[in-house]
Amino acid sequence: MTETQGVPDLAAMDGYQQLQAIFDSELPPPPISATVGMDGFELERGAVAVHLDVDPARHYNPIGTVHGGVLSTLLDTAAGCSVHSTLAVGEAYTSLDLTVKFLRPVTGASGRLRCTGRVIQRGRRTALAEAQLFDGAGKLVAHATSSCMIFA
Repeated sequence: MTETQGVPDLAAMDGYQQLQAIFDSELPPPPISATVGMDGFELERGAVAVHLDVDPARHYNPIGTVHGGVLSTLLDTAAGCSVHSTLAVGEAYTSLDLTVKFLRPVTGASGRLRCTGRVIQRGRRTALAEAQLFDGAGKLVAHATSSCMIFA
């Protein structure tokens, strides 16, 4: 990995190395992580996990549950980053779609959330990933699939 003034050179890194540099605090995290409050990242090639402690003052919708957009952001992050972890040097990706199924309400009483993403199929130009969101008791609260386009 080449560095310029202590900052890793992203162009010389594969997707896994890029994510590892973020998780190791060698690179700043994406702003969405701070916006939503994600932390506790786990990484392997083709799989990622992210965590969130629910904050009712920050994450609730008007009906007293965690907003679906917050849950979708976790699912999109886990699915997308799982694809990101498979990228070769010089490759990039973008999400083509995200299909979410909410299975049970999430509140502050749900405990620390854990969202896992994994690549189901990785081709030369597209990838399919899934993500599952679990509450603190290990119950599945939401599920998503995502198609991603891969390009140079």
